[in-house]
Amino acid sequence: MNPELTIPLPEVAETETSERVVQSTDVPASPPLLASEAVEEYLLDEQVGYLLRLANQRHLEIFNDNMPDLTPTQFAVLIRLEREDDISQNELGRRVGIDAATTNGVIDRLARKKLIQTRTDIKDKRRLRISLSSSGRSAVAAAIPIARETTRQTLCQLDTSETVQLIQLLKKMQKI
Repeated sequence: MNPELTIPLPEVAETETSERVVQSTDVPASPPLLASEAVEEYLLDEQVGYLLRLANQRHLEIFNDNMPDLTPTQFAVLIRLEREDDISQNELGRRVGIDAATTNGVIDRLARKKLIQTRTDIKDKRRLRISLSSSGRSAVAAAIPIARETTRQTLCQLDTSETVQLIQLLKKMQKI
């Protein structure tokens, strides 16, 4: 953790009369990124995390309207399996970007829907291998056009060059 990026909470000191006195702490200055930072005003509507969350909420609403039988995470797992079938559960989680507990839950739900098959790894009995079932392959084939339409609806306010730029910037942000 970078100590310069931690939230500076006021220090509390006890006085002789047991009163709590709040003492301010100094925050290291960094150059302003946005106009609002130049005047030391924090505008929520200019914060990248907030804007990403709102954009994600909009996308999730569109996704859920278009594909109510799958979550975005379940869809991502199915797409990864279509491209990289018969993969370990741990590797699948890493390739989709989800933690082990979430991966386990997603695998359980997709197995109950009979969209995937699981088997014990022959070389390592502790490892579970995951692959698409025939129903899963059919579901992926049917879901891809719906996912494309979902993306189109999500990005409908952007022109082609803005869409390309957004995707490049989001990929760049992942590398930080």
